[in-house]
Amino acid sequence: MSQPLAGERVGVCAPAGFRAAATAAGIRGDGDADRVDIALIVSDRPCTAAGVFTRNIVKAAPVVISQLTLRRRAPIRAVVVNSGNANACTGPQGFRDALRTATTAADCCDADPSEVLVCSTGVIGRPMPMDRVVGGVRAAAATLSDRSGELAAQAIMTTDTVSKSAAASFRAGAHWYTVGGMAKGAGMIHPDMATLLGFLTTDAAVEREALQEVLTDVCSRTFNCLSIDGDTSTNDTLLLLANGGADGPVMGAGSAELDALCDAVEEVCLSLVEQLAADAEGATKSICVSVDGAVDDAQAQSAARTVVLSPLVKCAVHGADPNWGRIVAALGRSGASFALDRCRVSIGGIDVFSNGQPVPVDLDRIRAAFSRPRIDIDIQLGSGPGSGRAWGCDLSPDYVRINADYTT
Repeated sequence: MSQPLAGERVGVCAPAGFRAAATAAGIRGDGDADRVDIALIVSDRPCTAAGVFTRNIVKAAPVVISQLTLRRRAPIRAVVVNSGNANACTGPQGFRDALRTATTAADCCDADPSEVLVCSTGVIGRPMPMDRVVGGVRAAAATLSDRSGELAAQAIMTTDTVSKSAAASFRAGAHWYTVGGMAKGAGMIHPDMATLLGFLTTDAAVEREALQEVLTDVCSRTFNCLSIDGDTSTNDTLLLLANGGADGPVMGAGSAELDALCDAVEEVCLSLVEQLAADAEGATKSICVSVDGAVDDAQAQSAARTVVLSPLVKCAVHGADPNWGRIVAALGRSGASFALDRCRVSIGGIDVFSNGQPVPVDLDRIRAAFSRPRIDIDIQLGSGPGSGRAWGCDLSPDYVRINADYTT
């Protein structure tokens, strides 16, 4: 995906009626005063909203506040996000700070605090520098624009090296609609809501329950199939806002229009997942594991996730070591039911194992396949109709360096 040009309506600003802004508030306090670290997403109209959150029982204050806000089923007008500080494990003050952040954004956007969702990402266990946060939110609100989607995507980055945005358009009935999105995440990514922060917008009008079903369904096949390091964050949040800006009819459960929306949301999420895998902490290569022939889809996804998360597989990919036996060994502990004599494994389109025995192949071809920027591993279990995919990356020395020096 090419980098968006300055001034384009991209990412969360691609759908009609959404604006964004970002500013540098110095939240990290590391002297990098020019790095944007506060983002606002604002809809010109009230939105229906859906969310999927971390299943970690240690939840950051913004996660709890946003979950409670969505449970009220009130319309949503804005999302305010900061990077550099997770506002997690910060006690009662953390909740007061999250509420103050939402209230400040509401005041700046002519909204009620109950119409604002709040998210944070960064270092755990440090108090929020609220004077900087409040000033940053106000400064960002003064620059809202439908051309700031790329800047907002930059503002939510932590150890990411590039911003991540995507968009897709579709036609349903007489109307054209757009879905846009942005995400961040490089480490602490594992199924159980496997993106650190993700934001999706659409100019379709959608019933709230139907919107939540779409997000939950798509997340199960995309973000919840991404694993970088086996750690689930305290702040994982994925939000979907629908504002009806395309002036189409309201989409409800079971409608053809909703199916078309679901396909577009999945297209955007798949793009974001692949961008996240390619930019994982220390990654030099991304991995996509596809499993077919499982007893059911759940077992297929379990098998794919186990392979993509295996440290031995990840190391083999990093070193271009043609040790495909590690893939078969990971399958055997995945919990998926299969018979080895019906199993087939291929790497980059090259069969290496079939019907319980190795396929004669020049190992230099496997080394070459493992040397590509993206490695596709395809597995056939021969046990049923189930299929699933998982995404991940190699394990490099830089992953250890990044996380050993994260706060220093």
